[in-house]
Parts: sequence; C-alpha cells; structure tokens
Amino acid sequence: MYSIGDRIVYPMHGAGIIDRIEEKTILGEDRQYYVLQVSSSDMKVMIPVDKCEEVGIRNIIEEDDVEDVMEVLAGPSTEMSDNWNRRNRENMEHLRTGDIKEVAGVVRNLLRIERSKPLSTGEKKMLTNARQILTSELVLVLGRAESDVQDMIEKAV
Repeated sequence: MYSIGDRIVYPMHGAGIIDRIEEKTILGEDRQYYVLQVSSSDMKVMIPVDKCEEVGIRNIIEEDDVEDVMEVLAGPSTEMSDNWNRRNRENMEHLRTGDIKEVAGVVRNLLRIERSKPLSTGEKKMLTNARQILTSELVLVLGRAESDVQDMIEKAV
C-alpha cells in the first residue's frame, strides 16, 4: 500500500504524488482511492487502492536508473512497421506497460520519424502523450524544471 506523499507512476497518465487517500461510495460500494496529482499537469486521478497492481501502478525510478533511460533514448531505433495502424498498436502496447524504458523507446522512435517526415495526427498525439509520461517521471526523479527535462530528452535522441 502506498502513502500520502509517495511518488508513483500511473501508466498512460504519468508520474505524480499521492495527494490524499479518500473513501468514496460509488454504485453502492465503499472503496478507498489514491488521489494522484500528476506532476506535469493540473490533472488529478483517482485510483482504486485495491486495483493498483492490476492497473500497473509502480514507484518512480531511482536517480541511478536515469542513465539507463538516457541510453534507450540515445540508442538505435527499434524496427517498426511501415503500416501506421500496426505501428500505432505496437506503440500503444509499449505505453500501456508503464515501463519507463518502453515509453522512452516510443518517444525515441517517434521523434526520429518526426525529424525525417511529418507524423500523422494520431502519431503526433501519441508522441505528445509519451513525451508527457516520460517527462513527468524524470521531473520527479531529478527535481528539475519540465523544460530542462524536455531539453535533456531532445538532446539524448
């Protein structure tokens, strides 16, 4: 169980700090919820305490692990399908894992494609989302400004 003040990652939303734990009655069922303040936005997300493992909630990485993430960003691109739908589906699967290295791989691959040709609207949106997820965690880990972290990501790729 997590506590108020814990820094966690919610796949597909990003990293944040548990602001409070609330008990709510929804559809006649009493449940406890973590209220997560996502670090890179004003968004608050309510996560059922008893579903954390199921939805992939995890602690943020340690500062020592940031170097591994930077290596993924600087590393070779992953071979991707030429078919936009297949590429989109594969990238979505990587994002759903909640693994920061998988998210970094999606950011790296889409940034490199974007640098050589325009991305489709869907891929632009996916890149923005993946970049936000990655940035939100690195901001919490490193204690740096969001703009500094975004620059760091761009330079690594």
